[in-house]
Amino acid sequence: MLLDVQNIHKTYQTADGPFEVLRGIDLTLDAGETLALTGESGSGKSTLLHLIGGLDTPNTGRIMVDDHDIAALDDAGRAALRRGTLGVVFQQFNLIPSLKVADNIAFQARLAGQHDPAWDATLADRMGLTEQLNKYPEQLSGGQQQRVAIARTLAPKPRVVLADEPTGNLDEGTAAAVMDLMLELVAETGAGLLLVTHSDSLAGRMSRRLHLRAGQIA
Repeated sequence: MLLDVQNIHKTYQTADGPFEVLRGIDLTLDAGETLALTGESGSGKSTLLHLIGGLDTPNTGRIMVDDHDIAALDDAGRAALRRGTLGVVFQQFNLIPSLKVADNIAFQARLAGQHDPAWDATLADRMGLTEQLNKYPEQLSGGQQQRVAIARTLAPKPRVVLADEPTGNLDEGTAAAVMDLMLELVAETGAGLLLVTHSDSLAGRMSRRLHLRAGQIA
């Protein structure tokens, strides 16, 4: 088991008092498994993904990622986990504008001390980016930028890939092509994939699906 989420609660303080976003979430993810997390806006999907990614901390509950207890790590430990064991793909590409495509792809793996030029070349080839490696992000289309973002995430060969609406800014055809590539590459590395999506068609392509409603698994 790569991911084990146990009884997660998350509450935020608002002007109207405490607001409980997540109310006792349990889920697991195995190696090679793909899991879709669906739900209406405000149901807690992105909050849960951020907690699993160590970008925020739960009020109660436990999150184990590849035998690492997220709550037991400090900020530096969680950042180190995101550089290697965890890969995160956001809807916003978050590329570094001052770096060329080749260096954007390699960036995370270099930080993690896991840079493999041959694997970078494979990712660039599979993502159709070989001719774009010396360009800057602003010179690419949206679909190309998202492919760079996915390649950067997969470059360190993470054990768990978290994807938050990764094709939300792309047209339907481009989104399908990018998703095809991500699923192929995740399958080849044996990683587990947790995908947050509003799309029924994308969710239907995952091996399993969970639906969040008002902070609970429906």
